Amino acid sequence: MRFGVPEAIDMRWLLIFWVFLMGAISYLDRVNISIAKKWVQADFGLTNNEIGYVFSAFVWGYALFQALGGRLADRFGPRRVIWVGVLWWSVFTVLTAWVPIGLSVSLLLLVLTRFILGVGESVVYPASNQLVSKWIPTKERGIANGIIFAGVGVGAGVTPRLITWIITNWGWHWSFYISATLGLVVGMVWYLLARDRPEEHPWVKKEELAYIQAGLTTKATGETPKSAPWGRILGNRSILLVTASYFAYGYCAWIFFTWFFTYLNEERKLNLSNSALFSSLPFLAMALCSPLGGAISDALTKRYGKRVGRCGIGVVGMGGAAVCIALGTQLESAQLCSIALAMGVGMQYLSQSSYWAVTADIAGRSAGAVSGFMNMGGQIGGALTALLTPRIAEAGGWSASFLTPAALCALGAICWAFVNPDSRIESD
Repeated sequence: MRFGVPEAIDMRWLLIFWVFLMGAISYLDRVNISIAKKWVQADFGLTNNEIGYVFSAFVWGYALFQALGGRLADRFGPRRVIWVGVLWWSVFTVLTAWVPIGLSVSLLLLVLTRFILGVGESVVYPASNQLVSKWIPTKERGIANGIIFAGVGVGAGVTPRLITWIITNWGWHWSFYISATLGLVVGMVWYLLARDRPEEHPWVKKEELAYIQAGLTTKATGETPKSAPWGRILGNRSILLVTASYFAYGYCAWIFFTWFFTYLNEERKLNLSNSALFSSLPFLAMALCSPLGGAISDALTKRYGKRVGRCGIGVVGMGGAAVCIALGTQLESAQLCSIALAMGVGMQYLSQSSYWAVTADIAGRSAGAVSGFMNMGGQIGGALTALLTPRIAEAGGWSASFLTPAALCALGAICWAFVNPDSRIESD
């Protein structure tokens, strides 16, 4: 036993599980305002377009600092960078609930608070990909990233029922206080548990260390790793294609994080209890399909190579998402629509691990910066979702709002067809 950790548990998987848990909490912190939308709007007197500014402020802060967050993780290591990020976003989650009501600048304060909260959360996934590049052998990166991003589905899936229950019993402010407290707890455990490299961790067994080091694309050294220059990163065609595809991915995913609950509750006329139930379906699909896609990707990569195992899953996942989401807009039954849209986002999340595994493989020591750049593209797509969805709905109806991400998913699938997963931005 290692302070309560059984010897049979490999440290790399314990760390991956903890990143999964922090990811779930981070999505609880970011999606709670979507569930609390009706009460926040009522207290602050906001229109749908104004609350859209609040939604998108978080995503812009999250998006614009992805690359910097990744570079910081490359320089200072994921352990410290993730801990500072968790502390940061927990503080600003509380401050969201403390924004005063009735001031002429209340909307501006909400927007600024959510923007700064997004900056804090921006470091998590680029830093986790730096962790993957140091701790996870190449052949296991699909399932590792699949587990990490299953936290997205678990956190966002738990949020509707949990936040609705908290709001109903204690008010919307307490939903933010509880979310922040959970973040602080898992963040403190992370700092105590994690190390930047396996050779630094006292609990790593010799056999596991040898296995990890034999499977890495970039061999460990005792020196601070040097990231590739941005000119080389931006000159890699595969990185640009993956980023373009992830823009489509982000636009599609964020319509579920910001407007899906409102769509079911206000457009499809489901009551609060049923709306909370059905709005959980896409996030359940995310939680199930993310690790499933990672496992399939690893298996196909082992047998047929990265072109099939990484890029093929990207094409099938994004293409399937386009079909299912477009189908969902045409169904009259709110329940069947929810199921079809959940199938669409589930197909999308089959491809999730491929994005992060490919960037880790291509980037090597620069995995944080490259995955941060890719995720910046995805989150810019998400920011545009928060802003454009109510406007598209006003102009062409809610079906048009969901057909837009369906079309983008189809373009994202095409991008994957031209990615070379064996390209490298640096030589070892």
